[in-house]
Parts: sequence; structure tokens; C-alpha cells
Amino acid sequence: MIRTGDEYRESIRDGRKVWVDGEQVDDVTRHPMFKPIVDVRARIHDLAHEEASQARMTYRSAGTGELNAVANKLPRTQQDWHDKRAAVDLVQRAAGGVVTRVGDETIGEMWSLYDGQDVLNEVDPRFSENIRRHIETAVTADPFHVSANTDPKGDRSKAPKDQDPDMLLHVVRETDNGIVVRGAKYETAAAYANQAFTKPTIANWGNDALSDYAVGFVLDMGSPGLKFVCRNGFAGRAPASDYPLANRVDEVESLVIFDDVEIPWEDVLFYQHTRAAAFIRATLHRYSAFPFVQRTLHLADLMIGAALWNVKQTGLEKQPAVQEKLAQLACYRETVNAHLTAAIAMAEPSPGGLLMPNQSLLYTGRVVALSQLPAMMHTARELCGGQICITPDAATFQHPEIAPWLEKYYTVNENWVADDRRRLLAFARDLLNSDYAGHRLTFQLFAQSPPFAQLGAVYRNFDFSGPLDLVKAAAELSDKVDASL
Repeated sequence: MIRTGDEYRESIRDGRKVWVDGEQVDDVTRHPMFKPIVDVRARIHDLAHEEASQARMTYRSAGTGELNAVANKLPRTQQDWHDKRAAVDLVQRAAGGVVTRVGDETIGEMWSLYDGQDVLNEVDPRFSENIRRHIETAVTADPFHVSANTDPKGDRSKAPKDQDPDMLLHVVRETDNGIVVRGAKYETAAAYANQAFTKPTIANWGNDALSDYAVGFVLDMGSPGLKFVCRNGFAGRAPASDYPLANRVDEVESLVIFDDVEIPWEDVLFYQHTRAAAFIRATLHRYSAFPFVQRTLHLADLMIGAALWNVKQTGLEKQPAVQEKLAQLACYRETVNAHLTAAIAMAEPSPGGLLMPNQSLLYTGRVVALSQLPAMMHTARELCGGQICITPDAATFQHPEIAPWLEKYYTVNENWVADDRRRLLAFARDLLNSDYAGHRLTFQLFAQSPPFAQLGAVYRNFDFSGPLDLVKAAAELSDKVDASL
């Protein structure tokens, strides 16, 4: 059954070892840097139970009659994707900002494993059974599932065996119960998640057919031997009245240290065979790229809204130069929207019998969304104006001696009083200019893979045969010309 928010909170009070800001955290559900985002994830659980939102967040299983989360449902029809998109939109609005690592954006990586069962069966048929069981658990039990991907890597010019071997996560030994792994992974939301699909990074593990670095498994975040060393969060650094997004939707990353952690055999998804690991890396985002790009669409809406309200309050929205900038933001937003819409409309069957978004449209949409984002943020800054970087904080607006002056200079007219203007400027600053805004921009750039890997996905999924055939016919090339060469 779908859990409540309180049941989720209780599930992560499991004695896990978490450090942040120079201290060990006793309870991530109450710590000021984690509590806001834990509350957001708990809210997602609660939305599935509330009458006003349950229909968009859940579906009833045909087999059991139980309510399950839409986000975790295996996608088999276009309607499944429309339902998932509507649920994500609801979550983003409820969060009051962009939240990415909340489960729906990472569960798709398990569906890629589902598609790869034939390849994994060549390694060990047990692994396919493990995949099916974990997917079923994700559907029915609704755990907070994330994804552990990037290792510290060390010296990338060297193979793992030629440096400290722990720079990439690897198996150090086998036991009767499972495998024992050592190393580290960076992962957003790890310190307050239930489980993670842990997999090899994009790295040089050598040309061997077998490698102790080619391993993937489902990780219970309460496992003995795990240590979560987190970056300093943005929540609590400054008042929420000045930095509303940083205090509401900051998602804290962790360096997850595996100090000889035992992974039970039933949780191992693939092991040793580099072909299996390479296949998983190549198909990892065939589903999860969709909700990831959808987050960028929501970010575009936030930028448009912040910019448009700023020009409206000062009466500039009818200026042609201003309308031109707003149109640029609208074109960016609609380009992202078009890729998402078309990816569903032209969805294609997956190797495992699921329905995956059109891969070429999805991956090109991701590149467009992320490569143009810095320029669009700068356009939004220009429309918001210089006051987003020079406006005093809320406490100053409330100081009895200076408040009348700020009331005078920040009140635009009877419809835009000083407090509303201050709130809008604070929101725009946190969206576009703050430490949190810079972090969000970098996160969007690298969260699924670096730009070269994203373009590589486009190259592998774009159908080049059409342009080749077109030019062959137009140029009247002979049949000796072979596109495969």
C-alpha cells in the first residue's frame, strides 16, 4: 500500500550515519537542512491519500485492486505517460519550486533494466528475477527510490587497477549471502531515501569481459557500513522570507561511502560482465530523461512568471523590447514542451514490451533544454532588472526607523505595495541569482550525464538514414555508395 508522509519519515529513522556541516545528524527528518525537503517528499506520499489529488497521483491495480503510485507504474500506453506527466506537474506545484530527486525521475532506470533482461540472463538468470521482484516492490510498496551513479573517479587517465582501487565502487569479495562492495558514490537525496539503484559510472574499467567494477544492485540505505557525508545545505542559511526556494526545495547531495557493505544476492542486478554494464549505461535514461526534462519545463515557467510579474508591476510589459525578451523565454519553454509532447505522441515499443518515449525526440529535447538554460536564465535576469541583486532583506524592511523609506521607494502603485514587490524580488533573486540558483543550474547540466554523453545519446538514437537517402537520391549517387561504410 502507498505509505503516508509520516510512515515515510519513520522509515528513514533507521540509525543511518549522516554528517553535514561538521556534525553527525541524529534524525534527518528534523535536522534544519534536511527537514524542508523531507517534508516535500512526505507531502508527495500524502497527496496520494488526499481526496483532491488522489486521482492524479494514483491508479488502482487491475490485479489486486490496491491503489498504487502513478509515478512507479510500468509505462505501457500513451495514457500512462500523460498520467505521469500530470502527476509530476502536481508535485512541482505542491512543492512550490523544482524538485528532481523525489523518486519518479529515478524509477525509470529500473524499467531500463527490465528491458535488458535478455542481456542480463546471459550473465545469470537469477538477476532477471531480482529485477522483476524489485520493480514489483517499487510499484506496490512505494519506497523513495533514488539512483547512485557518479564515483569520485580519481585520476581519469588511469585505469582503476592502476590507482587506489576504491576510487570506483567495486566488489572486494563474495560471501554466501552476497557480495561485499567498497568505494563511494555521489548521490542527491541519498541521506533521506529508502533505496537506490547503484550502478557503474561512465569510466574506464578496462577491456576485460569480467570486472569487479561492473556491478549494479539495489541498495538499502539503512545498510551497515554506509556513511553519508553531505554538502552544506542551503536551507537555514538565511531567512525563508529572503530565500524562499533555498529554504523550501533544496535537495541535499551526499558522498555515500561504502565501507565494506554487504549486498544480498537477491538485491544484485548484474555483476562482473562488462557487456551487461555497458548495456545498462547506454540505455539508462530512455525513460528517466522524460521527467527530468519536464523539470526544466517547470523551471522555464517559473522564470517566465517571475519575469512577467516584474515587468507588469512597473508597467513595461507593452514595450516591444520587453515583449521580445518574453517571447524568447516563451519560445524556449514551448520548444521543451514540444519535445516532451512529441516524444509521447511518437512513443515506441521498448525491447521489454513497455512503451518508451520516442528516443530521438526525448534526447534532443534534453540537449535543447539544458544547453539553452544558462542563456534563458540571463534573459529572465534582464527582465527582472537590477533590483534582484541590490534589494535589502526582509528584516530591514521591518525595521521601524527605515521601514517608511522602503515603503515609499518600493511601493509602485496601489496594486503593488512594497511588501509584494519585496517578495517578488526575493523569489526572483533565489530563482536566478543566489547560491541556490547557481547550484540548480549546475545540477541541471550534470544531473543525468555530462553534455558529451547527452550528445552521444542523441547520436546513437537519431535516424541518420533519412538524410543520407535524401542526399543520395538528390545527388544521384550510384548504388555503390554504401551508408554503412
